[in-house]
Amino acid sequence: MGLLRWWRARSEQRRLQRVQAELDPALWQQALGDWLCYRHLNPEQRERLHDTALRFLLRKHLHPLEGVELDDVLRLRVAGMAALPVLEIGLDWYDGWQTLVLYDGPFRTRQKWRDEAGVVHEAVRELSGEAWLRGPVVLSLEDVSHSGRADGFNVVIHELAHTLDMRSSVANGSPPLHRGMSQTDWARDMQAAWDDLALRAERGEHLPLDAYALEAPAEFFAVLSESFFECPQVLHGTWPAVYRHLTDFYRQNPLRWHT
Repeated sequence: MGLLRWWRARSEQRRLQRVQAELDPALWQQALGDWLCYRHLNPEQRERLHDTALRFLLRKHLHPLEGVELDDVLRLRVAGMAALPVLEIGLDWYDGWQTLVLYDGPFRTRQKWRDEAGVVHEAVRELSGEAWLRGPVVLSLEDVSHSGRADGFNVVIHELAHTLDMRSSVANGSPPLHRGMSQTDWARDMQAAWDDLALRAERGEHLPLDAYALEAPAEFFAVLSESFFECPQVLHGTWPAVYRHLTDFYRQNPLRWHT
């Protein structure tokens, strides 16, 4: 470890200890007590989640827009949900961006996209979250409050999964994989799951994943990540190979929490 990195780590540890000493432990239950993933964690995992969440708040800037009320409970909810995906791979995976912009509720943005025929479309869309290369990450606090109800929806995990994906410099549904993971196997199994979901949607069948996943490979990875943590039984039962890839990537097995 270089001297500068050592100094930063030591400084962060001091700041973390001060925050921990001043923080009312009851706030964690207020912030995350209704989140099924949190309730399934064992005491040691919860302590590490708390530690990671507080470090997240020390490293990132939460910027509520004018008129948005952001109390300690909401701060801890955002940070706690953001901490889960990197609990075993490390908070450094969130390096490269700094700011979370927070809206009260869903926000509108003008977007352009190109369809399969090459035609460019433009429309105003209402979003619950958005992530940009090198930041910011944008979240609707209303949707943060509604996240984590075991229905596969978690806007924090979704948008933070985009930031992991973009560590390869582009959002393409293929984040940098750990040593020992096969890019070929990942691409093959993700494509097979995509094709299966598209076929089910075309047939009008009940979908195991939100249809928004079919917007783009980047959205597919983000929605899969939500499902992986929030309802792993469904994902494992539908595409076990994809579930195994995400287990290897996140170095977690949420199925164990939910059984």
